[in-house]
Amino acid sequence: MAFDDVVDVNRTQGTSLPKRSEPSFAVAFGGGGARGLAHIHVIEALDELGIRPVAIAGSSIGAIMGAAMASGLSGKEIHEFARLVLSKRAELTRRMWSARPGTLSDLMSSGLRVSQFNIQRLLSAFLPDGLPASFEDLHIPLKVTATDFFKQEQVVIEDGELQSALCASAAIPAIFSPVQRDGRTLIDGGIYNPVPFDLVEGKADIVIAIDVIGDPIEDIGRTPKSMDMLLGANQIMMQAINQLKMKQNPPAIYLRPGTRYRALDFLKIDRVLSETLSVKDELKRAVDVAVKAAA
Repeated sequence: MAFDDVVDVNRTQGTSLPKRSEPSFAVAFGGGGARGLAHIHVIEALDELGIRPVAIAGSSIGAIMGAAMASGLSGKEIHEFARLVLSKRAELTRRMWSARPGTLSDLMSSGLRVSQFNIQRLLSAFLPDGLPASFEDLHIPLKVTATDFFKQEQVVIEDGELQSALCASAAIPAIFSPVQRDGRTLIDGGIYNPVPFDLVEGKADIVIAIDVIGDPIEDIGRTPKSMDMLLGANQIMMQAINQLKMKQNPPAIYLRPGTRYRALDFLKIDRVLSETLSVKDELKRAVDVAVKAAA
């Protein structure tokens, strides 16, 4: 089923009626750390359906996945790259080594903060080669969310340099140092807008939103560790934000790929992808329903 084709309607008495285009789509990829690997299945499903979004929005890991799709990478290419980087210890070690501080001065200035890593160094080592340098070079318009820490407001980035925007959007507090951009101190976009479907509202006939926030994981008989408490509290806050947004103006398609993994479980990519594979069929069924409703 390809939605970029044009449908020829009935002909009567030798005269054809005007052709009608199929509905357009926009996609919002939510934040959720390693749970966002499920976005790969969504991109693959869209490719299989022949759907090319007219607009993309993303928060945190969703911003990274959205940028990859907007750059022209297929779901298959993103899938293969993710497995190459996260499934092979030698490749992972090589990239981690390349992300190390270059000098002792660099280490002292950014690396010796408790539990804070320089996301700009790390992300540059893990992004696919050939990712455009700027938003203007993307094939699909992209909006990336970040949070201004001091002004306590959402920042939507859609032009200029791309990589720092992705870093800012994925800068989880207490794990990654904040990112400085345009005079602002920016942190994780999911703090303010975890599934930014509102940013593509009105940009397409059908908006697809993918929620990978997840729920805090209970380990029976064990008190959660400090990091688990911090990340779990973020999940509770983001769920509350999302519930309010859904009451106000929900998108046509809203999916939550189920996964029980934590935000930093990137090395469990095989399990995450296996457990969220069903979202491909869920999306295809939802698209079929939405298209019929839009007809």
